[in-house]
Amino acid sequence: MSKTKSLILCSLFTALIVVGAFIKIPVPVVPFTLQFLFTTLAGLLLGSKRGMISVVVYMILGLIGLPVFSEGGGIWYILKPSFGYIIGFCIGTFVTGLIAERMKEKTIPRYLLANFTGLMIVYVVGMVYYYIICNYVINTPIAFGPLFLYCFLLAVPGDICLCIFAAVLVKKVKPIWDRQLA
Repeated sequence: MSKTKSLILCSLFTALIVVGAFIKIPVPVVPFTLQFLFTTLAGLLLGSKRGMISVVVYMILGLIGLPVFSEGGGIWYILKPSFGYIIGFCIGTFVTGLIAERMKEKTIPRYLLANFTGLMIVYVVGMVYYYIICNYVINTPIAFGPLFLYCFLLAVPGDICLCIFAAVLVKKVKPIWDRQLA
């Protein structure tokens, strides 16, 4: 793939992640956005490196002050407990892409494996960061029970649906995507 195509596709997915941050589906307690869908698709369609670059650019744009995160932007955002999920998006996208790149057969169950692995990484990194920031940085302690409830149990069902949707979508789109980019 040419450098120009790579730049355009990485930029496209960065823009989709930004848009995904503002598509909010109202659910009680935990805000549900489509960021995870677009970070997962970045890994599956762009691969590990380009997918992660898209997410890292998104993160940099937010940290330099552009209001691209779901609650704004700026360097102060690193002190928000939820910033760990953005870090998790970077790592999760890379791993999702890496698994997809190494698949011999492109099947929905294998895409699901890649997606659920990325999802697990996002939640582990996000929850650990949330716990550390709350308990040791901003002095708003949270116990493991409420952390697990609010940062996992209430949030993960929607993301599981996004994993399934992304696997089915990529199974249909990937052959066309690869032909067009060849």
